[in-house]
Amino acid sequence: MAHQAHAYHMLNPNPWPLTGAVAALLMTSGLEIWFHFHSTTTMTLGLALLILTMLQWWRDIVWEWTFSGHPTPPGQKGLRYGMILFITSQVFFFLGFFWAFYHSSLVPFPELGWCWPPMGICTLDPFEVNLLNTADLLASGVSNTWSYHSLMEGERSQAIQALTLTILMGIYITALQAMQYYEAPFTTVDGANRSTFKVPFCLQRLRVSDDSSLLAMCLLRPVQYYVTSEHHLAFAAASWHWHFVDVVWLFLYVSIYWWGS
Repeated sequence: MAHQAHAYHMLNPNPWPLTGAVAALLMTSGLEIWFHFHSTTTMTLGLALLILTMLQWWRDIVWEWTFSGHPTPPGQKGLRYGMILFITSQVFFFLGFFWAFYHSSLVPFPELGWCWPPMGICTLDPFEVNLLNTADLLASGVSNTWSYHSLMEGERSQAIQALTLTILMGIYITALQAMQYYEAPFTTVDGANRSTFKVPFCLQRLRVSDDSSLLAMCLLRPVQYYVTSEHHLAFAAASWHWHFVDVVWLFLYVSIYWWGS
């Protein structure tokens, strides 16, 4: 990398944005092929390319942050603002789905029978698996905060233990939700009630899976002594998004599972 006369974080050229875009194209087109032709080859190829891209890109990020001296303090400030703006965009993204849900439930259409939930729709019990998921997700938020503060206080072993616990609970939550989604007695084509339930539900589960993978990468860094109380921006950003996912789930639980049923 050539010498730069400024303190901002400039990335080296790499192929990972292109391979990531190709992987997304293969996965979306492969999903369509699976729906119509019952072939998963294209989607599997896209998923493999996506996983490879993630691993290689994370490797480059760890090298840039740990060994090359990037990012600089102005660069870190920009990355913090970028993460805040990303979370803000996610707030408005989910706001649209909540708006659709409350618009359909507070003013039911004639097609819904002027009632909510519509006649013939089987709702899920909010005090069974969903209450367990809520407790697990809140507990994972506590363990994530415990890990962060342990890192700030120099307690490396406690930080690793708490972060490992957070990741395991994230995997457990994802497995429970996947089981519930698979066994649900309805689909997204069963009217506004089910589509406004399943779409934000799946997106929120996707966020949990993404955050679990990000925290798993963050776990490798303190294990190898790459993270300190002064050098932990990636872990902080992943923790912010994890807490955002907690808040989104609470709104989903209260609005759709409890009040909507």
